[in-house]
Amino acid sequence: MNEVTNTAQQDEKLIEDEFNALLSDYINSNHRQKIDIIKRAFHFANEAHKGIKRRSGEPYILHPIAVARIVCRDIGLGSTSICAALLHDVVEDTDYTEEDIENLFGKKIAQIVGGLTKISGGIFGDKASAQAENFRKLLLTMSEDIRVILIKIADRLHNMRTLGSMLPSKQYKIAGETLYIYAPLAHRLGLFAIKTELEDLSFKYEHPDSYRDISRKIQESEEDRETVFRHFAAPVASKLKALNIDFEMKARVKSVYSIYNKMQNKGIPFEEVYDLFAVRIIFSPKDYIDEKTDCWKIYSTITDVYKLHPDRIRDWVSRPKANGYQALHVTVMGPDGNWIEVQIRSAKMDDIAERGFAAHWKYKVGETDEESELDKWLKTIKEILENPEPNALDFLDTIKLNLFASEIFVFTPKGDIKTLPKDSTALDFAFSLHTNIGFQAIAAKVNHKLVPLSQPLQSGDQVEILTSRTQTPNHDWLKSVNTAKAKTKLIAYMKRDKKNKIQKGEAALTEFLAQSNIVISPIVLDKIITHFCLKKKEDLFYKIGVEEIAVDDNLKKYLKEKSENVILKYLKMPFGKKDASVPADKIITTPEPAEKINRKETYVLREINGRNNYSLAACCKPIPGDDVLGYINDNETVVVHKRSCPLATKLKSSFGPRIISAKWAEHNENSFAATIYIKGIDTVGVLKQITRVITDNLEVNIRSLHIDTNDGIFEGKIGLFVHDVVEVESLCAQLKQIKEVKIANRISE
Repeated sequence: MNEVTNTAQQDEKLIEDEFNALLSDYINSNHRQKIDIIKRAFHFANEAHKGIKRRSGEPYILHPIAVARIVCRDIGLGSTSICAALLHDVVEDTDYTEEDIENLFGKKIAQIVGGLTKISGGIFGDKASAQAENFRKLLLTMSEDIRVILIKIADRLHNMRTLGSMLPSKQYKIAGETLYIYAPLAHRLGLFAIKTELEDLSFKYEHPDSYRDISRKIQESEEDRETVFRHFAAPVASKLKALNIDFEMKARVKSVYSIYNKMQNKGIPFEEVYDLFAVRIIFSPKDYIDEKTDCWKIYSTITDVYKLHPDRIRDWVSRPKANGYQALHVTVMGPDGNWIEVQIRSAKMDDIAERGFAAHWKYKVGETDEESELDKWLKTIKEILENPEPNALDFLDTIKLNLFASEIFVFTPKGDIKTLPKDSTALDFAFSLHTNIGFQAIAAKVNHKLVPLSQPLQSGDQVEILTSRTQTPNHDWLKSVNTAKAKTKLIAYMKRDKKNKIQKGEAALTEFLAQSNIVISPIVLDKIITHFCLKKKEDLFYKIGVEEIAVDDNLKKYLKEKSENVILKYLKMPFGKKDASVPADKIITTPEPAEKINRKETYVLREINGRNNYSLAACCKPIPGDDVLGYINDNETVVVHKRSCPLATKLKSSFGPRIISAKWAEHNENSFAATIYIKGIDTVGVLKQITRVITDNLEVNIRSLHIDTNDGIFEGKIGLFVHDVVEVESLCAQLKQIKEVKIANRISE
């Protein structure tokens, strides 16, 4: 009994300490002090969640407090958001309703809690339709009050920080979901620090060994980085002090996830990632009106000391990014012979860069007529939601076009600036002006030159759209657009148009059969569909509607022929029978499961009775040693993907309950296909050395070899059969010992 009492007292002390830390964060903020309502919200939530524990064993109320602290300290929101964060699980997890919250805490807090309840449990359900609907709710709620999504991101951040108590299969699902949606959302909203932490935490759970390895190497190289930074900073600091500029200079190390991404994208080891850190100069201007001038003054000072890289200047001071980010980036050659990126920001710019749009409110002096980039983005989302893509994955991909995109700035003929995602085309620009302009566009003038609508645009282009009232979109247009708005509008138009054509075709066929005294029936329809080599009646109606198929005397003659045998043969054909015209190697078969799958335990990938208890995903071709997960398909077969596979990311986000933790058996005699990319200096006999290393030293089999040479450089791919990752890495290391070989890395084909 005493032990239970002591545990309860310890829990109460822990809750009290955490809540006092929250109050301390709030008191130290710039917001109006509304401590009473925060205390009321805490006591109400504490009572509602009393006795409930999280999976980790700690009292549940610690989660809402932690979310409220992130909302206050890391995002910079005020009392309304803090109260909503404290109450965000009350409506979902207890008997209290949204009306109860409104009566006790007011309409605004109740609305935010209601918005959070709508999108609770993650944005992804077990089924694709539920997933799309939840995501739509999230975006709609976000466009009503941005604080909903800011609190939701804080909620996800705390869940990621405490993910260790979950089952591995749940960890993969939540980490995949976080990388797929929440990190891009945080990035789009300018929450750089949170976006970085979400990415790192997702990476930590998906690739624990790589995460530990890179973290260790960052720590080991700290002393060398400090030396480089001191050598670089000293002359710049003395000049800035002489100019009487109040500044702070620090080195910011790349995140573990961004280092891993660079290693993967460039196929290089950690030791060859030369831009491990950037130097950040944060200054306090005497007047915020002059902060742009001060940025260029500091830039001038740096380039007086060090040699500039002319292609790597980024001016986001004159034209901020769409997520509000402002800074001047310049890359210079440091005293140690390495290129070093310098980020120049005022204290205000730095605050906005770390905290995002929430920090704008802190500096807002008055209302402005100019529509902010965030408002434009939310407006675009509302337009997309008017005609959402019914397929959940397509819908998410469409939205992600806008979440991830870098921006370009394009001018209208009158000189107005339009912000568009990178890789946008002239047709995308037309839709950004107005949907009708997009539908009626026939060509464009870019910088006064006539170009097709598919022309990609660059920052600084001046674009004029030429239209015609007789113009209508066609399916090829979908290949010419990259923005979510244009794709969504075109797909909606195509669907409406196709529906009309199908109705027209059906009416034409029905009328024709009636005039020909032929009774319309499923057998008659099947016969026509088979005759024209189509799959379903909608395809037939559509082709008749667009006049690709003529309903004439030839069709009447065909239908009136005695063809009972043909129909019987067609009806008796076994379901799923393979067409003899399809080559055998193109028919995909799925093996039956070799054993019953326990979804809660880690599935061991092995051979049972002469066959594998899994199948390998063709998209990423994993081999033993890769970080993998299992996906249970409709046939209850475990399909193995690399955890970093893009398709696996979608599966984690969309079909979480089908994801299982998987690991390779310790002893594996099977051979697996792997490909090595190789590049180096072309000399006589180098190919002979390469093949000798492969065949003699490791005794692996070469399945393909393709080498090209150009201007004294050779590069190519070597296809091999190997047993595991260790074998591939050992082979790459030995190939690099050949003097002429400069790069040897495993790649995915």
